[in-house]
Amino acid sequence: MHTYFYELADFLNARLRGDEVFTCRFSGEDSDFVRFNGNAVRHAIHVTQSSLRMELIEGRRHARADVTLSGDQDMDHARLVGVMEQLREQVAHVPEDPFLLYNSEVRSTERHAPNRLPPPAHAVEEIIAQGAGTDLVGILACGGIFKGFANSLGQRNWMSSYSHNFDWSLYHVRDKAVKSDYAGFTWDSVQFNRKMTAAKHQLKILARTPRTLTPGRYRVYLSPVALSSFLEMLAWGGFGMKDHRTRQTPLIRMVEEDARLHPSITVLENTREGVAADFQDEGFIKPDIVPIIEKGAFRGCLTSPRSAQEYGVPTNGASESEQPESVDMSGGSLEQDDVLKALGTGLYVNNLWYLNFSDRPACRITGMTRFATFWVEGGEIVAPINVMRFDETVYRVLGDNLVALTAERDLLLDSYTYTNRSTSSGRLPGALVEDFAFTL
Repeated sequence: MHTYFYELADFLNARLRGDEVFTCRFSGEDSDFVRFNGNAVRHAIHVTQSSLRMELIEGRRHARADVTLSGDQDMDHARLVGVMEQLREQVAHVPEDPFLLYNSEVRSTERHAPNRLPPPAHAVEEIIAQGAGTDLVGILACGGIFKGFANSLGQRNWMSSYSHNFDWSLYHVRDKAVKSDYAGFTWDSVQFNRKMTAAKHQLKILARTPRTLTPGRYRVYLSPVALSSFLEMLAWGGFGMKDHRTRQTPLIRMVEEDARLHPSITVLENTREGVAADFQDEGFIKPDIVPIIEKGAFRGCLTSPRSAQEYGVPTNGASESEQPESVDMSGGSLEQDDVLKALGTGLYVNNLWYLNFSDRPACRITGMTRFATFWVEGGEIVAPINVMRFDETVYRVLGDNLVALTAERDLLLDSYTYTNRSTSSGRLPGALVEDFAFTL
């Protein structure tokens, strides 16, 4: 794919006219997908696909199109010539874009990650063996992801990454299940066994009679997956330059009133240790690290090229959405084995869902517990609890009421595979929080 993409870029470059400039973004994958139900393989498929996003620029006018590639050179060349002619017709009629900005400083890079994944059959055998006696349902996605950028100025960028993401649930009955995931760049049998053992232990407890709790404030432990739900909401307009300049950010109090989170909270865009490419659609190179929140204080925005042009500030290689693609939250000192003891009496929350802002300027979020949420007494899981709704502000959850963060952090890969495998990722700890408000 690497060589083929560069050849296509050279082919396009040779067909430019006059002052035309082109940029193109390559996206490809060589992936295996295995779907499980009843702890048996129900569907297995291998997918190899690639596409180009082409953009033709003349002055401040531009147009773009997405092209699916066949891998056949003659067919792809003919298709790209046709698309380029269509883009020329569009560029002639579109208005000038005052916020157009693309990288004109040639910075070529290549990052080839090693493929340390075992054959998919190895993971499948372990999954079925470990899931014996359970109703295991899930999807294993693994293999290579490839990204590239090229422009007519001579810049060439390439990134390859190999990872696996097993997203599964162990079902008890109806909507009662323990949801788990295991992601990484190698398949560690010991780590997978530990996650599966914990899930099967929780499945046994899930069979007990559930409790219904009254609304109120409870001490809770939020797993890394549950905590990621809060970070996803913050990423929805919380970190982007445009949202800050238009005062749409839910973190407006941190910017205008100097509100702070707990001093242990540091949030980074950590491209260096993520799965996403270290370059973006306009050819700007991303820094290894972009601090967003540092020791509880807001540090800086993710700034796309368009926002940089509009507001007269430097870009830091953010995507058009200005959302983090490799979010990283620092851990704390609470050991994972001590979580239940530290929780004492309260709720152990594995998953949250249906989150939304109930008061955006106050950064207040509402949502519901999901799957295996447990009542804990004296440091021991006692019983599952029925679904509850919470309503809390991030300033309390990650601020005044934060007790501790776990030292161990989980690598979480986005399980989105609708058009292609996502490259968004996160590294997050679990969080122990007191006085967490449940309203229903």
